[in-house]
Amino acid sequence: MLAKIQSASVVGIDAHMVEVEVDITSRGLPHFSMVGLPDTAVKESRDRVRPALKNIGFNFPLKQITVNLAPADLKKEGSSFDLPIAVGIMAAEGVMDAGLLNGYLFTGELSLDGRIKPVRGALSMAILAKERGLRGLILPTENAPEAAVVSGVNVFGIESLPAVIEFLTAGESVSPIRIDPVKALEENSLYEEDFSEVKGQEHAKRALEVSAAGGHNVLTIGPPGSGKTMLSKRLPTILPGMTFDEALESTRIHSVAGLLKDGQPLLATRPFRAPHHTISDIALIGGGQVPKPGEVSLAHNGVLFLDELPEFKRNALEVLRQPLENGEVTVSRAVASVTYPASFMLVSAMNPCFCGMLGDPRHSCSCTPGQIHRYRRKVSGPLLDRIDIHIEVPAVPYKELSADYVGEKSEDIRKRVVAARNIQLERFKGDKIYCNGQMKTRHIKKYCKLKDDAQSLLETAMHKLGLSARAYARILKLSRTIADLESSEDIQPHHISEAIQYRTMDRGQY
Repeated sequence: MLAKIQSASVVGIDAHMVEVEVDITSRGLPHFSMVGLPDTAVKESRDRVRPALKNIGFNFPLKQITVNLAPADLKKEGSSFDLPIAVGIMAAEGVMDAGLLNGYLFTGELSLDGRIKPVRGALSMAILAKERGLRGLILPTENAPEAAVVSGVNVFGIESLPAVIEFLTAGESVSPIRIDPVKALEENSLYEEDFSEVKGQEHAKRALEVSAAGGHNVLTIGPPGSGKTMLSKRLPTILPGMTFDEALESTRIHSVAGLLKDGQPLLATRPFRAPHHTISDIALIGGGQVPKPGEVSLAHNGVLFLDELPEFKRNALEVLRQPLENGEVTVSRAVASVTYPASFMLVSAMNPCFCGMLGDPRHSCSCTPGQIHRYRRKVSGPLLDRIDIHIEVPAVPYKELSADYVGEKSEDIRKRVVAARNIQLERFKGDKIYCNGQMKTRHIKKYCKLKDDAQSLLETAMHKLGLSARAYARILKLSRTIADLESSEDIQPHHISEAIQYRTMDRGQY
């Protein structure tokens, strides 16, 4: 007898419909075969399904069993086909009416005692079920909250194989899981860190506020222990709150990567990813034999923090240029070509020299000029071209560390950032960009026109400070953001003056 069950396979962050066909015949010797480009984990399903069915009291058929995963040219991976295969075998054996399976999408890994374990990509499968107009999605209980944020599809979280059989044969006694997306977004949008915890570094705080307001990438330069990492971790707390669409897209990526916490319906805080400098280019950008999202995609809609920037491998840093430019990354392999979203803010940190003490009045630098030059040369010019803000983060004096002063809260800074972002959204609504950091040459010419006094100041700075050509456009973009923070339509001389301070690497000091 033949039974057909709907399931799904995730490629990239998108789910694709897979029809699981189970045919059982009594002719010939007992045999269990699986076709349709299954990987090793899928092939091992037969060794999980057989004892799982036996241990719930079902007599596993000693017949020829053929399982086809269609379409046959789509690579299938993972353990999510255990449940549909087990249900298909029971339907093909006549334990339940095969018609009861119509309109449902099944996914789940089976344990040997019949319990259903969580799988990756449940949110993408829920979106697929909605697009196909299916009656519902049957999946593990742990995956139900993330799938239930998709309105318009019934999500049934079920704990075991016997419960699935009872649900299908005895009617819909299990109520679908309901999650209020707005409430889930609010409840999960709290940050543990706050800018008020940072003492001193007012100049750096202001630079990060400008960075958040315009979506500008940042490079912080300072000795060890000056607070570069502490400041960077708090940057997501002053960025505009996640919209539902942003949260949904970020949650899909983390779901596919298996990084969502059990029972977490949405990733509602902006991601902060801080990979170690020994990371490979594949782990950073994504890939592998079967493509998986890398750190740049896991940081989508959030912040990618690279501490000790010059210590990263050169080829790992160079692969950042595509996602920084396009907001996405394409991974091509023999089995598939996958595009992952990768729109993030890059925040990096480095010491001023190899020993880290150059310019520190309390410690002497032990580096030779050659060592300093080689250390700085590790960061390429093309990568620096994509970083708008370079700021110094000096060591904090004891007097500021021991003071009772409490800095401005992240919530207050975020209000100014949101107001500036709203101005930019209105400005660029027909240009397919969303913030000043994404401006191209034509946008700079159109929106960054200077009055005579501001133009004169910038010209003087270019000559006297020896600013590079790359600094010119960056200063204009930064001054446009600073003006937006003050709700100023024109770029004033003091906006230009502040923007010049954020180009440390172009002033010949480093």
